[in-house]
Amino acid sequence: MRKLYCLLLCILVLSACTTLDQPTPTPTISSPTPTTEPTHQPTPSEPTVTPRNPEQEVLARAAEVILLLKNQDMTGLAAYTHRVVGIRFSPYSAIQPDDMVFLKDEIAGLMADPTVYHWGIYDGSGLDIDLTFAGYYAEFVYDVDFASAPQVVVNQRLGPGNTIDNTAEVYPGMMVVEYHFPGFDPQYEGMDWRSLRLVFKYCQGNFDLVGVIHDEWTP
Repeated sequence: MRKLYCLLLCILVLSACTTLDQPTPTPTISSPTPTTEPTHQPTPSEPTVTPRNPEQEVLARAAEVILLLKNQDMTGLAAYTHRVVGIRFSPYSAIQPDDMVFLKDEIAGLMADPTVYHWGIYDGSGLDIDLTFAGYYAEFVYDVDFASAPQVVVNQRLGPGNTIDNTAEVYPGMMVVEYHFPGFDPQYEGMDWRSLRLVFKYCQGNFDLVGVIHDEWTP
């Protein structure tokens, strides 16, 4: 009986070993049928917003800006300033690469700013224009009452002179509103004319101010 028990035990052990020694079959994994993903359709870009009547809109915008300049309201002017490029101030129509530029968040405090800036050179004498903003404003921004100028035009030049006008090259495709006095004293026969040009860039539904150009007759 004991021999029979031992024989059965050996058979069971051999059977188990044989089973363990056999390689486990690798299950076959069927690849899922590839599905065709829908082709991505780019979101159509929003239509470019353009003013319905650019000249009327920019004239209305300029009328608000010229009153802010008249009242020295620099906080108000900051709201009209282009958010990225700021405002470039040019003392003459020949715009220079180093003309002073102030960003939107700098505009409000300019009248009280005691810093003396270099704005270029006086046409004719060649002397440096070294002034605070308030001093520059008095000479090269609002030296006459431009808000009451008898002539206001868009994208035209009224002030004649020998100075090169490179506004179109510096501000391509932008709108320029000119406030112009043809002269003040008859004895000067128009050689005492004055102009102030406001340059606007259309941005997100508004004309933002990017340039203030003073112009006058120079020898």
